[in-house]
Amino acid sequence: MIRVTDHISIAEWELTESFARSSGPGGQNVNKVETAVELRFEAQRSPHLPPDVKARLRRLAGSRWTKEGALVIRAQTHRSQARNREEALARLIALIAAAAERPKRRRPTRPTLGSKRRRLDSKTRRGQVKALRTRPDAED
Repeated sequence: MIRVTDHISIAEWELTESFARSSGPGGQNVNKVETAVELRFEAQRSPHLPPDVKARLRRLAGSRWTKEGALVIRAQTHRSQARNREEALARLIALIAAAAERPKRRRPTRPTLGSKRRRLDSKTRRGQVKALRTRPDAED
């Protein structure tokens, strides 16, 4: 079991890893060693995630969420497969942990009487400044 938060853990059978050749720096090594890691987590079918966490995870994942309900994370920044595996797993854990946090409910507030007065006073002052910019009357 991989521990994500105090209440959420995911089983290792829910994860599948596949490897491919990585792009980017690495010289001749990049053409012969499969260092890029694609980590696939079957989030929709996971019995360890509550439904509200799944919904938030889907929204956070964006294009990494597949039609089948899997979350796909690709890591290829490092030159070694082991470090890319660690990074992919760390990114998955961070994403699930972010989805596990309940967003605070917004409480609508009303502006105070003082703030209303200050706003209106500043509008009046600004209007007076602009009124002074007009040309003087031709009566002089």
